[in-house]
Amino acid sequence: QVQLVESGGGLVQSGGSLRLSCAASRNIFSVKVMGWYRQAPGKQRELVAQITPGGTRNYADSVKGRFTIARDNAKNTLYLQMNNLKPEDTAVYYCNIVTNPIGWGQGTQVTVSS
Repeated sequence: QVQLVESGGGLVQSGGSLRLSCAASRNIFSVKVMGWYRQAPGKQRELVAQITPGGTRNYADSVKGRFTIARDNAKNTLYLQMNNLKPEDTAVYYCNIVTNPIGWGQGTQVTVSS
């Protein structure tokens, strides 16, 4: 069973940037579709970005053009580069296997101030 640990969240101003990391206990990115999710207070968890083993990327409309999902297989790490952050991006961010999610971790809090 793989473990996933999110990090890199914090408080940033509107328009700022942040890079989130998702460290996996072993290399699964070559065989699994990976995604970044977020959950804002009072809202359902939503998928904001995903990347396939072949490198195909997809994004939710709300983050398209601002967020970039990437991976480093050698480091067993998934990234989410977030640029031009907006207050509506405030949420707890999680990584997981899209096609068959494992248990959710603690996530990492992203707070964007006006």
